Amino acid sequence: MSRTRRHLQAGTRPESGVLLEVEDLKTYFQTAIGVVKAVDGVSFSLARGRSLGIVGESGSGKTILSRSIMGLLPKRNTIREGTVRFEGQELTTMSLRARRDIWGAEMAMIFQDPMTSLNPVMKVGKQIAEPLRIHLDMSRADAKATSLRLLEDVGIPEPDKRLEQYPHELSGGMRQRIMIAMALACGPTLLFADEPTTALDVTVQAQILDLIQAQRQDRNMSVILVTHDLGVVAGHTDEIIVMYAGQIVEKAPTPVLFSEMRMPYTEALLESIPKLDQPSHTMLRAIPGRPPDLINPPKGCRFSPRCPYVQDRCREEAPPLVEAETPSHTYACWYPVGSDVWKETKARLAEAGTVVLPVSVEAAEPGDVVPEAAGTPSDDAADSATTEASETPASSPRGAT
Repeated sequence: MSRTRRHLQAGTRPESGVLLEVEDLKTYFQTAIGVVKAVDGVSFSLARGRSLGIVGESGSGKTILSRSIMGLLPKRNTIREGTVRFEGQELTTMSLRARRDIWGAEMAMIFQDPMTSLNPVMKVGKQIAEPLRIHLDMSRADAKATSLRLLEDVGIPEPDKRLEQYPHELSGGMRQRIMIAMALACGPTLLFADEPTTALDVTVQAQILDLIQAQRQDRNMSVILVTHDLGVVAGHTDEIIVMYAGQIVEKAPTPVLFSEMRMPYTEALLESIPKLDQPSHTMLRAIPGRPPDLINPPKGCRFSPRCPYVQDRCREEAPPLVEAETPSHTYACWYPVGSDVWKETKARLAEAGTVVLPVSVEAAEPGDVVPEAAGTPSDDAADSATTEASETPASSPRGAT
């Protein structure tokens, strides 16, 4: 019997303490044009039963970070350094066989796109039952009964009927719930939710997020919610990490981040969110420029080419993560939001009429700062180029072995 099965059956999981520790994690990809520094020196910890949001623009390294922690990246072109400890076990040096005992059973992931993550030629019931039979040695009948209960838990109507259907027969919301049921099947202690509301309408988004929240509380499960949407993490996480160009630029408890952000990039992300109190047809604010080249990142602060408050020091020296006045709040900026330099620069920009950052070039007024044309690759595109993994977890989609 594997360590995972003994662990699960004995019920020896502690109820509190640190579950995941990541120290100076670096994940680089060797390509024909150079080494892409997708994750560059990330450190954080996560306690049991807590939820963490990881936010940032497309290409900031959110998805690669989560897959690097789990060890779901291909070996052939990946360079991974640093330390990842899960329940005290070092994952970066763990064998593939040992990691397969953990995948699905103790650490699981809701993949980004439910439309393509499920095996199209395998019935839903078999896909949910597979990890139960592999990790928990369940009989076919017990696995089917457990699958039925899981579908009931995630709010699938007529669950006995859905077990016999194929993914294409279900709606997008149902497929996302199926993905959640698969991830929760073996009772993991850590769940990664990678853009779990992608391509879903707002009503279904709210249902999915509430479902993950309820399952986390019922199971004392830790959750890492990966998203580009600050509205998603606002009400569903205890703490938020803001990533930019493969690095953490700010980390704080959720209420603190929204009320006392210190990093100008965080401020820019918050200002880009549509406001309900704004008049109809109000121009959205956008961050000018585009994310940096991760093969040759800029010297100094990586956000400096796009920062409206940039100073000479920002272009020359990379700021370290420092503690803010509020406990558990860190940021990386020489001239943070609220500082004298920030206030002076903001006042000067306002006087010059360069504070509005319209999305539409055609609608821009004279004096407005217009963002550069879009064209940066999305996390999905980066994933497809770098994560054709040869190591497939036993509970992953596509009918893993």
